Amino acid sequence: MTPPADNPSAVNKVPLWRVIAALAILGGMVFFLAMFAPFYFRNLKLQSFVSETVRRVDIQTQSDDMLKQMVLAKARQLDLPVADDNVHITRSGDQMHIDVRYFVNVSFPGYTVRLHFYPGAGSR
Repeated sequence: MTPPADNPSAVNKVPLWRVIAALAILGGMVFFLAMFAPFYFRNLKLQSFVSETVRRVDIQTQSDDMLKQMVLAKARQLDLPVADDNVHITRSGDQMHIDVRYFVNVSFPGYTVRLHFYPGAGSR
């Protein structure tokens, strides 16, 4: 007689505490995703706006103050905390570059996370 081989139909049960721990970790990850994702999506929209603005030919003749106000208006529309001194416009010859640097505080009980964002674009 041969010794019993490993039975492939036998199922190793996972302890309940491991299932609970895995669900708690997964729930935490979903929670943090739900807290951070809106800011990243809004920043992506601001980045697209800045990139499109720099590429427009008619914008090249606009004053820096006008461009800054356009970026600030878009940031307000997206509910992003961008202040006047967070928008930097530099020109050299026929090229222009717009940089926006700002941060968002996301508060949790006992801890605050500061997310830094740097959308920007330059003409070629």
